[in-house]
Amino acid sequence: MDHHYAEPHEVMYHTQLSREMLMGADTALLPGDPGRVRSLAEAMGPTVDLTSHREYTSCLTQVQNRPVLVCSTGMGGPSTAICLEELARLGIKRVIRVGTTGSIQEGLELGDVVIIKAAVRLEGTSAHYAPLEFPAVADFELTQLLAYAALVESVPHQVGICCSSDTFWPGQERYDSFTGYVLRRFQGSMKEWQQLGVTNYEMETATVFVTAQALGLQAASLCGVVAKRTESESIASPEIYRLAENRFQTIVRRALNELLAREGKK
Repeated sequence: MDHHYAEPHEVMYHTQLSREMLMGADTALLPGDPGRVRSLAEAMGPTVDLTSHREYTSCLTQVQNRPVLVCSTGMGGPSTAICLEELARLGIKRVIRVGTTGSIQEGLELGDVVIIKAAVRLEGTSAHYAPLEFPAVADFELTQLLAYAALVESVPHQVGICCSSDTFWPGQERYDSFTGYVLRRFQGSMKEWQQLGVTNYEMETATVFVTAQALGLQAASLCGVVAKRTESESIASPEIYRLAENRFQTIVRRALNELLAREGKK
């Protein structure tokens, strides 16, 4: 398979990043929200701002004296896949989605973290990279490392299966939208996912897993719970949001330090 890597000074059209700017980084953290990039990067180590263009805001941080990229993907599959394509061309080999989510199982509380091992492909982008029969699964070693970090740091978490939807309202069977109408194909769907053991709804992980596999990248995902759908449709308070953010930052920081320290010894 031919790989089309960018030239050192070549600037990517959407992310506005170049290989030169990444300073040899081969690992990227991918929050959805551009507003969460800087705080996530600073939680890892010394940070410098890179670019901000469209939904793609980026910083370069340092972990174990190695550069790590933090770049937002925006919401949903299409912008996420564009980000992954350009990062692959820039030499990124490993990505971790770091997001927020709504839980649909009773045992997942506000502020808990879901480490995602697989995703329901309730979105369209991944079908452009692999047929629907192809699974959306995380890299085993990277996911295992996140779970280990959560245990060591005593962060409340579950390893689960998410449902990645293209929409925030009908695809996640929310009835608090403008019309309150949900297509028949989605009516009762949350109960089905609950019965099958799905832990949470979000919008990007299936795209990350399938696209990364198609591009030859390692991928993992973890999300902080900011809505508990078994009780309410509403998003949690800013305090809960900060708690979830602090917890997923703690897990990622520990995991990256472990991973890059091991690689440094080789």
